[in-house]
Amino acid sequence: MIIDTHAHYDDEQFDTDRDELLSRMHDGGIGLIVNAGSTLESWTKIRKLTEDYPFVYGAIGIHPDEAGSLDEECMARMERLLDLEKIVAVGEIGLDYYWDKESHDIQKKWFIRQIELARKKEMPLIIHSREAASDTFEIMKKYAQGMKAVIHCYSYSPEMAVEYVKMGYYIGVGGVITFKNAKKLKAVVEAVPLTSIVLETDCPYLAPEPYRGKRNCSLYLPYVAGKIAELKGVSAEEVARRTEENSRILYNLQSL
Repeated sequence: MIIDTHAHYDDEQFDTDRDELLSRMHDGGIGLIVNAGSTLESWTKIRKLTEDYPFVYGAIGIHPDEAGSLDEECMARMERLLDLEKIVAVGEIGLDYYWDKESHDIQKKWFIRQIELARKKEMPLIIHSREAASDTFEIMKKYAQGMKAVIHCYSYSPEMAVEYVKMGYYIGVGGVITFKNAKKLKAVVEAVPLTSIVLETDCPYLAPEPYRGKRNCSLYLPYVAGKIAELKGVSAEEVARRTEENSRILYNLQSL
């Protein structure tokens, strides 16, 4: 069974065929999907997805590009939603200095507040970090010690990945690993143990080869598992088995 630890089936790109696509997941070898939050509007859609599909779980959080939309009333709503049975993480949260849609101070403020809420609720974190390696690492080191977390869509150095693994965090690997020019991510996969890797799509974005540039979905994760298997010198079945186990530990889903 393959677990997709980070998807966005609430996205409008799935509005025309969402049910038909999700109905194919079981036959495609996809056992569980965690749909990550990004905007305030996404929260209601994620709750409905978790209610409509037994194999879909949710995460509630605000993407750094949307951090300016947060206030204490939103945080109170987030806390209520985190009590729902099928909401398993806080995310995606973090820092994004690539788009710079919100000031760095605003991003840091609400990143830390969401980490603090996750600690209060004893829930794992889904971390988004783009062009913000140092600040993200320092905040995680200061505020998230001892917590479970995945560094989603990892894009930094192998050396930093190793440091995150030492802190007990997982590295999220998706379709980018199949790209010919993804030398840094391939070096990351070679540098960290399989016990610290989880699979993700970030769909509808970042489809693997041979679907690069098209809409991504969880059914394409075998391509990701295959490339990781090639890099680690193990079978694709072993990658699927081990990353499933990692994902269940990350999201506290061992009993399912």
